[in-house]
Amino acid sequence: MARRAIVLLSGGLDSATTLAEARVQGFEVHALTVAYGQRHDVELDAARRVARQQAVKSHTIMHVDLGSLGGSALTGDGDVPKGRSASAMANGIPRTYVPARNTVLLSLGLARAETLQSGDVFIGVNAIDYSGYPDCRPEYIVAYEAMANLATKGAVERAYPVTIHTPLIRLTKAQIIGRGLELGVDYSLTRSCYDPADGGVACGECDACVLRLKGFAELGVPDPIAYVTSVTSS
Repeated sequence: MARRAIVLLSGGLDSATTLAEARVQGFEVHALTVAYGQRHDVELDAARRVARQQAVKSHTIMHVDLGSLGGSALTGDGDVPKGRSASAMANGIPRTYVPARNTVLLSLGLARAETLQSGDVFIGVNAIDYSGYPDCRPEYIVAYEAMANLATKGAVERAYPVTIHTPLIRLTKAQIIGRGLELGVDYSLTRSCYDPADGGVACGECDACVLRLKGFAELGVPDPIAYVTSVTSS
């Protein structure tokens, strides 16, 4: 019987690739998508498409209103930054940081995993081409995994110790895309934009769009989704 794993699936490029990695490693994949009040909720539909395309065992969508706490442009508290340079993205924590988001998401994934008698949780965090988020760093993942192994019945009883899998954490965006294409990921189903236009068309100027377009450009492969404005590098 295949080991079960929870994959945190946002509907973006990284999480779709992470899901494919879990599948190729032989896990029975159970996807978890969290609607946390994000303004770019088109990614929820993208998550559904990705889950269907990759034939996951189950796909759960949970609703947690992080937006009511405020503190992030992604939940409507201020404007999403646009047109930032790579150096600007690498310095400081941007307004798109959602307070404690990955801690909340991992905790939900951990709880779902425990109900499935599993200790394996996959998350598509990345510490190379990223936008300065503190909860995407390797040291954060190490600390969270240590905490999780103290906090769950399965881990304490040694029935299923917790492993937080981060297969993309040391890859560039181009390397992530290349790996995903090898694994058959259909990136036309994904959405990454923080501030999409009407109809879900990506803006092409937010950090997520800039990094995504840069990755495709470096790989020499066209991005299959539509953009209002295309920015390949800055």
